[in-house]
Amino acid sequence: MKQLYIKQKLFSLSGKFTVKDQQEKDVYYVEGSFMQIPKTFSIMDETRDEVALITKKVFSFLPKFFVEVNGQEVLTIKKEFSFFKARYTIDAADIEVNGNWWDMDFQVLQHGVVIGKVNKEWFTWGDSYKVQILNEEMEAIIIAFVVAIDCVKADQAAASSAATI
Repeated sequence: MKQLYIKQKLFSLSGKFTVKDQQEKDVYYVEGSFMQIPKTFSIMDETRDEVALITKKVFSFLPKFFVEVNGQEVLTIKKEFSFFKARYTIDAADIEVNGNWWDMDFQVLQHGVVIGKVNKEWFTWGDSYKVQILNEEMEAIIIAFVVAIDCVKADQAAASSAATI
């Protein structure tokens, strides 16, 4: 089992942060586009080769995010129409989520077998997550999954704050 840690910088406008291992070594680099349409997040490995790309669909009635890993679309996160509480669905082939993914406390399963666990770290500046990888072949997908959910949450928070102005 491998443990990785995602800690976003609190005041980063472009959305740049790293994913570290247990020895605090940078394993992945995440860079969000700044003032660009469509909004994207690129996830790169130690050699700065892109392993995943998260893209927010433009010109969509409800927000929709696509996640590509190694050039193939692996999952889609989309907002469902709802009057009261924001509701999202995750479409992914052979991958499901058990737990509260909105609060970042969940397990990622493939064919019913747990391949990863995600827990939000509380009482930290910025968002911090502990990610346990149980199937290292799925590591890039799990990291992309966590970053995509966090991107959806940030987008929802921005939309909520804009609506109150």
